[in-house]
Amino acid sequence: MRPLHAALLLFPLAGCALEPLAGPALVAGAGSLVLTGRTPIDHVASLATGRDCSAVRLERGESWCADAPPPPPPLPFCTRSLGRADCWTAPPAIGGRGQWADPPAPPPR
Repeated sequence: MRPLHAALLLFPLAGCALEPLAGPALVAGAGSLVLTGRTPIDHVASLATGRDCSAVRLERGESWCADAPPPPPPLPFCTRSLGRADCWTAPPAIGGRGQWADPPAPPPR
């Protein structure tokens, strides 16, 4: 990835020699902004930082790169009961016995 960084740093030094490329670069940048909500520079920054970076977020007065989302809440643990299911956010401690409503497990083959 180091040669790519060097190439990106040398890109602005070309000056007027890159003028014919300015039109397609602007079209690509505008298309990227419309389709993904991020500019090509935002994509590079997101790839480098591992966070979601967007100039659109800057326009809203927020930080350029968003913080990582919090982890999702734990899924409920449910067991069958008489007539309904009982659910918990953590499996209940049942003292080393099998599950309450399930029949015994078949013997291994």
